[in-house]
Amino acid sequence: MMGKLWYGEAIYTMTGFGEEVEAIYTKEGRIIDTGLKHDLKTKYGDEIVEEVELGGTVLPGFIDSHLHIVGHGEKLIRLDLSEVNSRKEVIQKVGDSIKTLSDGEWLIGEGFNENNWDEPIMIHRKELDDVSDGHPVVLTRVCRHALVANSKAMEIAGVDEFTEEVAGGVIEHDPFGHLTGAFHDQAQELIKAVMPTPDHQFLTKAIKTSVEDLLSKGIVSGHSEDLSYYGGFNQAYDAFKKVIPNEKLFRAHLLVHHAVVDDLHEEGYQSQQKDDWLEFGAMKLFVDGALGGRTALLSEPYEDDPTTKGVSIHTDQELEALIKKARHYHMPIAAHTIGDQAVEKIVELVEMYPPTGELKDRIIHAQIMRPELTERMKGLPLIIDIQPLFVSSDFPWVIDRVGYERAMQSYPWRSFMEQGLLCAGGSDAPIEMVHPMISISAAVNRRSTYDGEAYNESQCISVYDAIKLYTVNPARVINKEDVQGQIKPGAFADFVVLDQDPFKVEKEKLQDIGVRTTIVNEQVVYQS
Repeated sequence: MMGKLWYGEAIYTMTGFGEEVEAIYTKEGRIIDTGLKHDLKTKYGDEIVEEVELGGTVLPGFIDSHLHIVGHGEKLIRLDLSEVNSRKEVIQKVGDSIKTLSDGEWLIGEGFNENNWDEPIMIHRKELDDVSDGHPVVLTRVCRHALVANSKAMEIAGVDEFTEEVAGGVIEHDPFGHLTGAFHDQAQELIKAVMPTPDHQFLTKAIKTSVEDLLSKGIVSGHSEDLSYYGGFNQAYDAFKKVIPNEKLFRAHLLVHHAVVDDLHEEGYQSQQKDDWLEFGAMKLFVDGALGGRTALLSEPYEDDPTTKGVSIHTDQELEALIKKARHYHMPIAAHTIGDQAVEKIVELVEMYPPTGELKDRIIHAQIMRPELTERMKGLPLIIDIQPLFVSSDFPWVIDRVGYERAMQSYPWRSFMEQGLLCAGGSDAPIEMVHPMISISAAVNRRSTYDGEAYNESQCISVYDAIKLYTVNPARVINKEDVQGQIKPGAFADFVVLDQDPFKVEKEKLQDIGVRTTIVNEQVVYQS
């Protein structure tokens, strides 16, 4: 097989701070050598069949350490409400979309965020009833830990004022005891159970649409959790196998929700078995909810609602049993924990039941934190999946939610790193936008998208460390640093070409850097 010689304006290998090369020689989807262009041409001259000028600043292809590939595709395909800035506009978009539906068809909207509105109050079911013309309507909040259903959808689900509360969830009522249509965390399952189940065709379309968008942002790989929500393990996984890598070159590391872990093993699959394209990872579980609906589990009451500390998705006994289940299968866990009490529950269980060998458990989010908890974590086999964009989207409203003192010691990305904790960066798409350079800017600058102010600047990190969050570190998390996240011999030939040099532009302009080209396995898969 003959190889290719790639060269660009600047090629940062991410093998160390400031490490650059002039050219890369690749063959059969792998990097064979790096160095000076002249030296590589001399060494491999007879084998080079193509020379490619990349025309920009080159980095290892970005890796998103936590997202939902199918969910991101759903958002792109369905009614997207993530950029809507008022409840009036939401209602208008719902009404316009209803006119396009067939009789009895459901309308599903994605990504509304009432905190973006002048009046930050959730949509009420009656507002949806007024424009739904008898169609069942469900709108999912941006965090996906809450939804709003209209009366028709609730009728189909058999939900009324007398429906009992769901463990690990909240059915929202107004002061008079009437249903508002809002369902939080596990209570959402009452509505989801009767919603149309996506079929194979829809899932493959969602995955293709999602991956195309990820590649356009320079993302060549993602750690995704989707396998239990779309008709069961086999239907979801079959859709992934159909698309990756046969139709789209992308490297997917799939977390396995605890509800389908048994299915995974009954089908003869093994977690932690490495593959270049499609592989299984840790067992995913949820410990708490989200800040938006006050269901993230805190050790002290919410500042703006002292009647609650949040919601625990599982009892302590159930949570312990899930950890034991993961250990039975020799799997690490990946635990959704936003509140400090949720994090503490997992820390205690990891202390009791540590993973074996080189495995490390993942704490996902770890937003509301206490310094002593961070100190306690540093000696444990734990890594943290952080979402830098949460700083941009949660401030300043999170200060009202949890109080100034707690807010100022939370989202402590720099403290995590200074304690030696391995952190990897993700978008949590479809919760936040998929754009690594905007996330990198958020980690470096910590500026709110609401008021432009920087919050807790002592937790800002360097550009180099921020880029590591989306290259080097996600590869280390899954023990694939030999083949991903760096430009070096033996690694996959996966690159992103940017239109500006992130190490040379002003920090405030990092988010303006665009993607020119994405290369996966030596193949150009996106070009602007």
